[in-house]
Amino acid sequence: MAITATMVKDLRDKTGAGMMDCKAALAETSGDVEAAVDWLRAKGLAKAAKKAGRVAAEGLIGVAADAKHAALVEVNSETDFVARNETFQKMAKGIAEAALSAKGDLDKLGKAKFPGGKDSVADTIKEMIGTIGENMTLRRTAYLDVKKGAVASYIHNQMAPGLGKIGVIVALESAGDAEAVKSFGRQVAMHIAAANPQAVDVESLDKALIDRERAVLMEQAKESGKPANVIEKMVEGRLRKFYEEVVLLAQAFVHDPDTTVAKAVAAAEKAAGAPIKITSFYRFALGEGIDRSSEEAA
Repeated sequence: MAITATMVKDLRDKTGAGMMDCKAALAETSGDVEAAVDWLRAKGLAKAAKKAGRVAAEGLIGVAADAKHAALVEVNSETDFVARNETFQKMAKGIAEAALSAKGDLDKLGKAKFPGGKDSVADTIKEMIGTIGENMTLRRTAYLDVKKGAVASYIHNQMAPGLGKIGVIVALESAGDAEAVKSFGRQVAMHIAAANPQAVDVESLDKALIDRERAVLMEQAKESGKPANVIEKMVEGRLRKFYEEVVLLAQAFVHDPDTTVAKAVAAAEKAAGAPIKITSFYRFALGEGIDRSSEEAA
């Protein structure tokens, strides 16, 4: 297929590689952008693909929580000006509260009654669009609960209570002291907001992601010209380093970089008086994965 200047520019924006290298990568991969990213990485011409999506939407991340369950929502607006509007913030907070009963079902949340109002969440958003004159969307929601333990939450770049730019909820199962578990859970939630792990442990990591990373590392290692058995060891060593970057329990704990999250869990278990298991988490960053036009970005 024909390689256009726009395709080359987009690949350069994604990877930071040179224009000619990007053009060559696209030619080698028949215009497949993701394959071109891997090709550049294998040649040592691009940074690792551990990147957040381009933020292209304004609005708010909202969280509602109690001791045993919590919900996250992302409510988008066209401008940050609207996100700072008190009326919009009240709406986002109400939607987060309604999300507790929707339990992660976006369609159910849209049909749910808006807290303190007569209309559904979806109709409330439509009314707000008419009032403010700017498009708004309820993009996604997530929910976690535990029978024993705690669900902790954290909002980064908080603009109002429970509302901000990054939101995290994390579930910890434990029969230990509830306050100790909850306190540690908040530390973990703050860590997740900062470190952006992809999974709790290696077993939970997307197998396709591991296979893709292994393939890239294998191509890089082959460039060394070393024997196959040495290359295999090199790849396994680099995979362990990859896990330290993307797996929660293997990451360096942001509150104490000299230890891992797994070791921090072990220390917290002593304070709680019982085992603690981090079962799941969600991290919403405002607008991640949504592209906007170059003019909007500017």
